[in-house]
Amino acid sequence: MSRWRLKSFSMQYLVKLKGTRNSCYHPVSVECAQYSHFSGQCKNLAQKNWSSFIVGLSGFHGYQFGSSHLLFSRGMSLSNVQDHVQSKVSPLQAKKRVTRKKISLTAEADSTQDWWSVVAYSTAEEYDLSDLIDGLKRQGLYQQSAMPEDMNDVLHVCAKYQVDKEPREAYFFSEGSVVFWNVPEIEQQAVLKFLKAYETNSYEESIVSEEKEVMEYLYTEKSTRGSNKTRLINGQIMLNSEGSTDLEKYAFSNGLALSVKLAIWEASLEKYVDSIDWITEEMKIGKKISITRDQVFQKSGEIFALRHLINLCSDLLDTPDFYWDKQNLEALYHKTCNHLSVTKRTKVLNEKINHCCELMELLSGHLNDRHHVRLELMIIALIMVEVGFEVLHFARNLLETGGS
Repeated sequence: MSRWRLKSFSMQYLVKLKGTRNSCYHPVSVECAQYSHFSGQCKNLAQKNWSSFIVGLSGFHGYQFGSSHLLFSRGMSLSNVQDHVQSKVSPLQAKKRVTRKKISLTAEADSTQDWWSVVAYSTAEEYDLSDLIDGLKRQGLYQQSAMPEDMNDVLHVCAKYQVDKEPREAYFFSEGSVVFWNVPEIEQQAVLKFLKAYETNSYEESIVSEEKEVMEYLYTEKSTRGSNKTRLINGQIMLNSEGSTDLEKYAFSNGLALSVKLAIWEASLEKYVDSIDWITEEMKIGKKISITRDQVFQKSGEIFALRHLINLCSDLLDTPDFYWDKQNLEALYHKTCNHLSVTKRTKVLNEKINHCCELMELLSGHLNDRHHVRLELMIIALIMVEVGFEVLHFARNLLETGGS
């Protein structure tokens, strides 16, 4: 172990190795795990006269001090330190949406029980379920499962050919989401490619894959008390091992489908915010905003269309009517939504949309005022021209009268 001391040199941060005959400085990158940018934390480091640190001699060194975790690296040259620090300093921007932590398919499960994955995607605004049923029949790989008559917005299919004891199933929702139960990754991608022919307004593939939801499920063992109910515990789905679980799977799938659809709308709003960031920057410095009234009208239409989808065309603000007389399924649906923070995310999303709407209203009012000012100036100019003609007419009449 060696003793190090952190010093600041302008915008460059060096580590001085003590205990050697000749003092040696090494450029380092300083990162705090709780901050996304370097600027504020580096200032704090420069202001705090921290004493020497005990660090290891491996390629990367760490030291825990209070709530800050510092990482040191020798892999940077002295000329690159300032560029590296300054590249992390950005102007004030809207806070980016942080991707929620999602479960990994490689996570280890209880070795004493079999577990499977549930994966949800939202690939389009809408599916044509009637044509999709015909397409699946022609394909011949999946067969439709019977569902209650009041469930006309979902298609449940099972694979005809079994790979293991657990069936492969999928729930297709008319609002453009699909939930796979125990379906391998390669088969998921094949189905998603097959779905494109039945989609309306498909989303970008990169967003679809990034915003997917993944959960795990297994079957419960009957306890000594006789309890064998389907439930959600710590983000893991526990299915009843006795009887059919199609409706329970539907309730979980409904919550997952709602969550991935909400994630797509969150990504859409983030893209929208990025497209109007420059407006607030120009307003802040008092610069003339080079945007037309038609462009503002178009942007207002985009944000209102998104608000319409969230609040009027989805079940984000209400419980679907299907659950009104099915309390056990309603409980599973609400637990899934709570686990995925659907209600909180919807509230945050609406607050951001309100802010964007206010900005568009402010910008529209500003452009309207400019338009009105131009109209007033044009009217004043016309009045002045008319007055000028009247003066000339009066002067001509005066001259004619004087000559006679």
